[in-house]
Amino acid sequence: MATVAGEPGRYEEKGLFARTATGLVRGWSVWDGFVYAAFSINLVTLGLYAFSFAPFIPEQGLLWAVVLSGAYLVFQAITYSSLIAAMPRAGGDYIWISRVLGGGIGFVLAAAGWWFILWHWVPIYANILNIEVFGPISAIIGWERGISFWAEPWGIFVASVIVAAGASVLVALGLRTYARFQKICFYGGLVGLAVMFVLLLVHSKSDFISAYNDRAPDLYGSPTYEATLAAGQYDSGNVGSFAFTGIFLLIPFILFFNLWSNWGATLYGEVRGASDFRNNVKAMGGALLATTAVAAIFLLLFAKTFGWDFYNGANNAYWGGAEGGPGFWPYPGMMAAFFFDNAVLQFLVIGLLSLWFFGWMGSVFLSSTRVVFATAFDRVLPEWAAKVGRNGVPTGALALMLVPAIPIAAFYAWDGDGFRTWTLNATLVIAITFLGSAVSAAVFPWRRPEIYNASPIAKYRVAGIPLITVAAVLFSAILLFSLWQWWRDDRYFVNDRDSFIYLGCMYLLAIAIYFGSRLWRKRQGIDMGMVQREIPAE
Repeated sequence: MATVAGEPGRYEEKGLFARTATGLVRGWSVWDGFVYAAFSINLVTLGLYAFSFAPFIPEQGLLWAVVLSGAYLVFQAITYSSLIAAMPRAGGDYIWISRVLGGGIGFVLAAAGWWFILWHWVPIYANILNIEVFGPISAIIGWERGISFWAEPWGIFVASVIVAAGASVLVALGLRTYARFQKICFYGGLVGLAVMFVLLLVHSKSDFISAYNDRAPDLYGSPTYEATLAAGQYDSGNVGSFAFTGIFLLIPFILFFNLWSNWGATLYGEVRGASDFRNNVKAMGGALLATTAVAAIFLLLFAKTFGWDFYNGANNAYWGGAEGGPGFWPYPGMMAAFFFDNAVLQFLVIGLLSLWFFGWMGSVFLSSTRVVFATAFDRVLPEWAAKVGRNGVPTGALALMLVPAIPIAAFYAWDGDGFRTWTLNATLVIAITFLGSAVSAAVFPWRRPEIYNASPIAKYRVAGIPLITVAAVLFSAILLFSLWQWWRDDRYFVNDRDSFIYLGCMYLLAIAIYFGSRLWRKRQGIDMGMVQREIPAE
């Protein structure tokens, strides 16, 4: 019961949540979840980008780092599949952490890791759009000014607006329409990968050297293959090198690519059959293992056709700004397109591969809107942020993702080494949130036994220990290792003092919002502690 403002003698009843039901629609199937997971651990947009940083670890072992980390992260898929099956609600990490460890911890970790930090991912997405789509297309059509434009502040900002607007439109169309769109991009993107696979398979290294020397200088004004190789100054051994130290040190780089099989976990309140543990594992773990296998195949093809020293050397020269470097980010898709001496065919290759970006683009807001929605449904944020349109879209939550992202993109574009440096911990912040869910999963059977014992995961045990606990502890190990490496090792480019200060400010903002909301709700007669103990209605 709560006092009606201005009328001390009158009371109105307030429910725990903003409404009796969420208003969200179960618009996805398990297959839709698989496709979304495949886009989230995206070989083209994230994998190829992450692989380009491998030269910073001279010990190498990239192939094995990809394979072993991909196999190990099945424990992540098991952890999240278990949490989903036990509490299949929109909001994912926020719901699980708040119901197991406490509402304050849940909100702070979720707000920083799913809300604030995703504003900063918009220009990161935009940068990938520029180097993999707009830059190559500019070169192919002969727009020389465009090649440099997309690397300049206005180019980064324009691309960021395209990403933010495009993601917002996709989210606003609703889950069912989004599912149809992502499947079109998925199947078209697979065709692009198949074309790239054939081009790399049927051509030899000498064919590539000839194609590179014909196309790269013409399209980009780049030096020859031999000059680029010399500029890279990198002897990386062979693709199958098993350097134990190098493999472990590469994993924190590789997590930028393969840590996201659980990206759709916040959406499982809208997935049919979400309480089926095995289907959840198939969707997340299947996408993870399939993408890992395809990544390994392409790394072998890069070594065969590009030459392993050239692939690593070109990346080393590009990121190091070496004189005589390639002059463009050595995007394997574009280098495969060099085999065609025809602008239309080159454009077609890049166009098909670009579907991996456009099918992935909506993920910058889609999952986060459900976290913001869940916090508003719990009354931590104002009720308008939990408003749902007729097609099941949380429009208020979407606005809280879109509006702040635009000025942040502007700061990112024009502040160069200032604000851009502050955003270096974009992966680290999300990993901390995942660690919060892993800890919640590990203690879940004891902290919330009434929910655990009533769930379908209670029957899965390993040597008498709940499977969710075993998987969560093992998943936590790779997160803790990577967090430690990011903190202490300069080679990952994230342990910047200003970046950590900025990161701390985000957590302080989340703490201020939570306790401010708790005090406000207390004045309304609402016990936030009680709200965040209950499971939201569907």
